[in-house]
Amino acid sequence: MEIPDFGVPARLAARMSMAEQHEYLRATLTRRRALVTAGAVAGGLLTGCGPDRPPAHADSRPPGSSVVPFGRHLAFGPDPRTGMRISWQVPARVRRPFVRIGTRPDDLGGRIEAEVRALRTPELPGVRAAVEQYYVHAALDGLLPGTTYHYGVGHDGHDPAAPEHRAALGTFRTAPAKADRFVFTAFGDQGVGEAAAANNALLLRQNPAFHLHAGDICYADPTGKGLTSDAYDATHWDHYLRQTEPVARSVPWMVTTGNHDMEAWYSPDGYGGQWARWSLPDSGFDPRRAPGVYAFTYGNVGVIALDANDVSYEIPANLGHSEGRQTAWLDKKLRELRADRGVDFVVVFFHHCAYSTSSHASDGGVRAEWVPLFAEHRVDLVINGHNHVYERTDAIRGGEVGRPVPVGGSTDPARDGTVYVTAGGGGKDLYGFPAGVPESYEGKVADREAVPTFHWTKSRKAQPETVEWSRVRYRGFSFLKVEAEGGAAPRLTVSALAGNGERIDHFEVRRGG
Repeated sequence: MEIPDFGVPARLAARMSMAEQHEYLRATLTRRRALVTAGAVAGGLLTGCGPDRPPAHADSRPPGSSVVPFGRHLAFGPDPRTGMRISWQVPARVRRPFVRIGTRPDDLGGRIEAEVRALRTPELPGVRAAVEQYYVHAALDGLLPGTTYHYGVGHDGHDPAAPEHRAALGTFRTAPAKADRFVFTAFGDQGVGEAAAANNALLLRQNPAFHLHAGDICYADPTGKGLTSDAYDATHWDHYLRQTEPVARSVPWMVTTGNHDMEAWYSPDGYGGQWARWSLPDSGFDPRRAPGVYAFTYGNVGVIALDANDVSYEIPANLGHSEGRQTAWLDKKLRELRADRGVDFVVVFFHHCAYSTSSHASDGGVRAEWVPLFAEHRVDLVINGHNHVYERTDAIRGGEVGRPVPVGGSTDPARDGTVYVTAGGGGKDLYGFPAGVPESYEGKVADREAVPTFHWTKSRKAQPETVEWSRVRYRGFSFLKVEAEGGAAPRLTVSALAGNGERIDHFEVRRGG
């Protein structure tokens, strides 16, 4: 029988929120499955099962010994000194998954129970089969600070402590009780491919304590409009987690959500898939409603992750979905961090850019909702993705240059304003800069102050503007490396490394300097 086109018609989708599209999609899919099943039964194609009933052989699962875990990735618990979350994937259902940990690889402890979050991507008749995926998560709390642990993941029939599985053990190190010096890395817009894998290998060599991923993680949805008519391939996540495992199995992989991470198949806000795949710190904001919104403190640095889809004017599928609660939570967290005597620096990361001149330019929604809070609480560094380039601003105060920060320069946010970094060269296809605007980076500085660009307005119009805050521009794969130091003269030494390992930018953020 002929199958009509699937998805929300474009004329409707443009006026609908993510939740409205989700409901439309589910209703349409339910009607279509009923029609397809009825037609197949009438034609003698189906016997003995309805559209939602598993086939008779569904319980003949492979034994546990033949199911091999993959895609291990770490994330901090609420306190990086004492808590870690271990996540992985299995290609089939398993019984009683668990983690073993110990301070020596030959002395792993008892089983720590894990949770399975099964994810079903529905069939699109004539387009793709239904996909079943199984993500597993274990919460480890009460760990010792500054301690290296060895761990293995398993289930009934697959014990990671067995000699034949010893080579697959992973390690992690909890945050020290007092971190005088450490490194973390960051990028956004990674995807799957040669450049993405190369960036992973290079950042691992920096020995980071953790990594910040500023959204657009996998690109299973390559369209990124937040529409149910977007193309989508759930199995792309399998490839991504395999690609990322060599680094994320030992480096906490702290992600947030970009526009390509809104997946309408799983929940009205499009985040059901993200909640299934990631176990991130619970920081008082509902992790099921917004898994990419959380905070943690490592050493003298407080880190806040935000979901910019909630405030984006450019891609409004989830605009306002938290009804202002995320912004109120952000204000509260910033106040808490600034009141903490042990925190010298506050770093915020999210996807859509507050200040950029590349293809997507700047999002007026981010500027309207969050930039005033960053200024009020003297945020030290903001890291974005979305634009697939490296771009770095001067210190910005009141929307203007508060202090020029050339390559090798320094700034004090309390006096000068906040530096914004677009670190979107994580591995996906690269963008450029406005016509006639040259790149400008370490070893190739271009003397150009004014750059023509635009920002997105609430009416989704591109409002032209000419800016002087675009200090460093590099069109190439890259990532951010940040070295934090405490003590009497705390500082952040921020560097950008190109895909070949060469430094393309560096500057310092100092307090009271």
